[in-house]
Amino acid sequence: MSLNKKTALEIGQMIKNKEISSVEATKEMLDNIRAKDEKVNAYVTVLADEAIAQAEEVQAKIEKGDVTSPLAGVPMAIKDNICTRDILTTCGSHMLYNFKPPYNATVSDKLAKNGAVVLGKLNMDEFAMGGSTETSYFGPTGNPWDITRVPGGSSGGSAAAVAARECTYALGSDTGGSIRQPCSFCGVSGIKPTYGAVSRYGLVAFASSLDQIGPVGRDIKDCAEVLTMISGHDPKDSTSIKRAAFDFSGCFDGDLKGMKIGIPVNYFGKGLDEDVKKPVLEAAETLKKLGAEIEEFTMDIVDYAVPTYYVLACAEASSNLSRYDGIKYGYRRKDCEDLMEVYYTSRNEGFGMEVKRRIMLGSFVLSSGYYDAYYKKGLQIRGLIKKSFDEAFEKYDMILSPVAPTTAYKIGENSSDPLKMYLGDIYTVSINLAGIPAVSIPCGFGKNGMPVGLQLIGNVFDEPKLVRAAYAFQKTTDFHTKMPEMVQEGGNK
Repeated sequence: MSLNKKTALEIGQMIKNKEISSVEATKEMLDNIRAKDEKVNAYVTVLADEAIAQAEEVQAKIEKGDVTSPLAGVPMAIKDNICTRDILTTCGSHMLYNFKPPYNATVSDKLAKNGAVVLGKLNMDEFAMGGSTETSYFGPTGNPWDITRVPGGSSGGSAAAVAARECTYALGSDTGGSIRQPCSFCGVSGIKPTYGAVSRYGLVAFASSLDQIGPVGRDIKDCAEVLTMISGHDPKDSTSIKRAAFDFSGCFDGDLKGMKIGIPVNYFGKGLDEDVKKPVLEAAETLKKLGAEIEEFTMDIVDYAVPTYYVLACAEASSNLSRYDGIKYGYRRKDCEDLMEVYYTSRNEGFGMEVKRRIMLGSFVLSSGYYDAYYKKGLQIRGLIKKSFDEAFEKYDMILSPVAPTTAYKIGENSSDPLKMYLGDIYTVSINLAGIPAVSIPCGFGKNGMPVGLQLIGNVFDEPKLVRAAYAFQKTTDFHTKMPEMVQEGGNK
């Protein structure tokens, strides 16, 4: 039985109904990995034997009634910057090529508690710095819709693995769009939660005030169930909000009557490809037919979001990455004559070019004489961006926008132009700066056949509203059910 057309929740129900076992589902996903991942390169580490053993253990617990989660026994995968005890966690970097954490991230423990079967660790831009998964030390990931194109980043491995049916769902992390943009490029669904809704304990830090773990799935119901599992307060994370896990049980009636959605007109001007603009605006019309009220408005302050984001994110990155010194763990150059040479050569050889670029930029904006002009000013603009969203949410239940200005581009096409790559984050970084939630769902295809994503943005802890709207859209459209040719029956490229 092929599980390619099944969602994670459908597979979980089949396991519960004894139509299939967790072991059988896991073996099918491992077969998919063996058949496709040489081309896709979504995985850094595949845990074949460990996953089957874990599936056997979980299956026994399901049969005894010890694990009752709707996703118990369902095989999934984890982005390689989320710690997994005694399993390689490389962050896509030479610096951590041999790092096996002695502890689990909180989300890893929550997955285990709910009977998840972990297939492996997924490829990513090095230390989550990039928008294409091309900066990984382990090579670029290909987009399953067209293997010559990027899957987005930094959670490109997560989105590509779900799209290629190499796992049923995945965890990613989102610092400036790193869940939403890959979901848009690969035609899958994802949620960037409210900052503090999901524990960051065990997430290797890029920019601590922006990072957030979230789910990538085949549809929004899968994502909502995963978010329910991993959300909730964690005393190990000082930024974790003291509130219960999300409850999405009342979000799947498809009713949008009384919902008011704002569309920022300045999001749809110069720089947005017509291939993206048309399906996103058509999606807005679909939501309108479902009962939502659509209204245009202007949100000018977000024009400053990209420079503000890169000032603040790089500043935090330069601080967070200072711990990688070739002494404590990770890569170390061995033929050094003194301590300074260990520091210099280990960091020079352990980090890739994009990581070095961001460390240098971050160190610059934090340096004496430039702190007030750049970093302090960035914090002030961040406050204005948050205020702008607060004012918008006084009028609207959510905001609708594109996820990215283009569809997925060719591997190598933009890698030599960092500025062009950074501008690709124009619709996503403001959400992280404001600490608010957003979802990305498929809404169409460009002329090149590549998927286009729709972004719905909500106020803090308004994830249920976003899920309700996303589900209503997916209930009446079929974009989320489309599969790349490489996973269609008899269509293995």
